[in-house]
Amino acid sequence: MRITNGRVFNGSCLAEGDVFINEGLFVEESAYVDDGAVVDAAGMTVAPGLIDLHFHGAVGFDFCDATPQSLAAIAAYEASQGITAICPATMTFTEETLLPIMANAAAFTPAADQAALVGINMEGPFISPNKVGAQNPLYVQQADGHMLERLQEASGGLIKLVDIAPEEPGALEFIAREHESVRISVAHTCATYDDAAAAFDAGARHVTHLYNAMPGLHHRTPGPIAAAAERDDVTPEIICDGVHIHPAMVRLAFKLFGPQRMILISDTMEAAGLADGEYSLGGQPVTVRGKHATLHDGTLAGSNTNLALCLGTAVREMGIPLEHALRAATLNPACALGIQGSRGSIAAGKVADCILLDDQVRVQQVVLRGQPL
Repeated sequence: MRITNGRVFNGSCLAEGDVFINEGLFVEESAYVDDGAVVDAAGMTVAPGLIDLHFHGAVGFDFCDATPQSLAAIAAYEASQGITAICPATMTFTEETLLPIMANAAAFTPAADQAALVGINMEGPFISPNKVGAQNPLYVQQADGHMLERLQEASGGLIKLVDIAPEEPGALEFIAREHESVRISVAHTCATYDDAAAAFDAGARHVTHLYNAMPGLHHRTPGPIAAAAERDDVTPEIICDGVHIHPAMVRLAFKLFGPQRMILISDTMEAAGLADGEYSLGGQPVTVRGKHATLHDGTLAGSNTNLALCLGTAVREMGIPLEHALRAATLNPACALGIQGSRGSIAAGKVADCILLDDQVRVQQVVLRGQPL
């Protein structure tokens, strides 16, 4: 395939050019075999396939269902929206519940119309009982390295992110011991600035849904956000659904951390792609009305969107430059997951996942592993 006449996002900026694909990979023009389809992308932006490293489900299914049917349906929906690589998140459950979720992921092989499963994000259970958000407080526990190792073995090595509240007993020791095998994320936390700084000193390198389920910025008690901003190697993820965070705070985050570190996520749950109604998340009932997904006590329970819609919202409604938003949804999550050698940008030798966006930042075409959907 050859994609012509588009503005191609190369990981940092947009430039006029063509994209060449052979046998499921991006190639240089000199290596292109000119016998495939030609796609005219005039007036379009050609970008890498999006990578969502924090979401829970879609179209009535949850990653924690632990069934092949659920994972297949989620992966197909995500691919259809331009999210070509996924790292779904677990909820706060017991090890007994988490083990079959990991095993189900390990057994998954994507069909031709399904996104690749490139990791698992463990959002629980090593969080603060005082900042559970929509997590189930019954299953919150202290960090347990042996438990993580058993789950990692069941997943076939797919666990890439592990959330932790660093102020909890044993958390810093866990971070120091496990940070070389997984990316540790400060999350669902009451951490002070000093608590968070100690976590980053110990090896934590990520922050889960920035601003949400953590202390905010304050001039006398700066909290974990300021501690993360001071570390050039810490990546914050942010939900740009237009509900979780005011646009001014999204713009502030991009200025504070810089576009080379920000990561867009959807944090979407099983209602994505469906009508308003009653759903569930982590075994708890959720009411969905438009973009709002809430527990019955009013607590936000993930989002009802997808990463492609968040990308458009960030650009159109929040004033984030297109190049910055694209990087935050492609190359930056790839780097955080350690898969930047194969995904995250349009470069020779990488998997040929890409999307065509119109001038309203809406996905008009998806190319998945070199084949148009």
